[in-house]
Amino acid sequence: MKKITPFLWFDGKAEEAMKFYVSIFKNAKILGANHFELEGQEFLVFNGGPQFTFTPAISFFINCETQQEIDDLWEKLSEGGEKSRCGWLKDKYGLSWQVIPSVLGPMLHDKDPVKAKRVLNAMLQMNKLDVAGLKRAYEQVTHANDLKISLLAWESHRA
Repeated sequence: MKKITPFLWFDGKAEEAMKFYVSIFKNAKILGANHFELEGQEFLVFNGGPQFTFTPAISFFINCETQQEIDDLWEKLSEGGEKSRCGWLKDKYGLSWQVIPSVLGPMLHDKDPVKAKRVLNAMLQMNKLDVAGLKRAYEQVTHANDLKISLLAWESHRA
C-alpha cells in the first residue's frame, strides 16, 4: 500500500461502489475486500454508516488525453449522479470528480493572458468539457489581430 491512500466512507455501499469504479476505468482492479486501484491510485473503502457524506470540497481530478476518454468517463461516472459545470460531476454515491482534458492546463496558463481568458470564459460555459471548443477559444483570431495582419501584409506589398 502507498504511504498516502484515499479512504472512502460509504453508507453500506462500499463494495458496490468499488465494483462500479473498477468497471469504469481501463486500468483498474480490486486488490482486496476493501481495497482497489484505479489508474495506479490505490483506494480503501469502508461501510461506516450515514454519519459522514462526501462533499465537493474533495474531488478526484481525471487527466484525460482525448475527447473520447472525456465522453466515456463523463457518461459512466455521472450515471445516476449529477452533472455540473466546468467538467465537474457527482457520481451516484456522492463522490465528486473533475473530468478534465490534459490540454486545459497549458491553455489556462498561457503567457498570453488574452488567450488564457478566452479559454477560461469558454470553459465556464461548459458542463462536460469540449476539447475542440476550448481549442477554438484558444486559437481565436480577434478582429484586432486580423487588422494587424492585414496592415503588415499591405505594408510588405507596398515595399
